Amino acid sequence: MSQQKITADFSRIAPDVRFGRDVKVFGFVNLYGCEIGDESKIGCFVEIQKNAKIGRRVKVSSHTFICEGVTIEDEVFIGHGVMFINDRYPRAATAGGLQTEADWSVVPTFIRKGASLGSGAVIMCGVTVGERAIIGAGAVVTKDVPPDAIVAGVPARVLRKSEGV
Repeated sequence: MSQQKITADFSRIAPDVRFGRDVKVFGFVNLYGCEIGDESKIGCFVEIQKNAKIGRRVKVSSHTFICEGVTIEDEVFIGHGVMFINDRYPRAATAGGLQTEADWSVVPTFIRKGASLGSGAVIMCGVTVGERAIIGAGAVVTKDVPPDAIVAGVPARVLRKSEGV
């Protein structure tokens, strides 16, 4: 994969990040051990952790957190401040010491092609957001979302099917 274009300073981009061609990365990001596909844009103040996969032509808006275990397919829109979670039962310590990677397992999450996630959405681990689904701003997604569904609320519920929006 080719090198990215960085349009601002103060970013932390580890050498193990794999970039597709024509990726645009804006300032103040933290990227490590992840993969970002062709023609994607990563906004300011975004963190993408190791083993996260971002497809082609994805737009990740500012202040978003994409953790290990998240796979985002092609042509997905991620709004501002979207948060992904990869652990159902997070803890800081185990048996008196700080928890390590050996003390928990990543729960994978999938965002399918063409989905749109509204600003401030929270995506719990272990869910799949279907192709072309739309997640309303501020929604908390705790269950799988069918393709072409429009969901909103806390917890997110299906409002209707999208009509080619």
